[in-house]
Amino acid sequence: MGKLMNQNIIFNDDFIFDVSQSAWRFTAQISGQTLIIYFHCCRLAQLASIDLSTKFDLEEETERWLKNNEYDSEEIHLHLD
Repeated sequence: MGKLMNQNIIFNDDFIFDVSQSAWRFTAQISGQTLIIYFHCCRLAQLASIDLSTKFDLEEETERWLKNNEYDSEEIHLHLD
């Protein structure tokens, strides 16, 4: 579908823990398309909620990934240490 190239990305404040994926996820809008971004990380999986600092870190990680990678579906799975 594309690579993020000087396009605005709107991060939605809808973090939830997806038990079936064992990952936190949230949605974002890019060029009118909704993407679901999953964060697979043992440290994150232990959190009861996502605080503001972690939210900004995950948004930054997503922006970095989108600048360096092409996405071809409505889901992105980021595996973090």
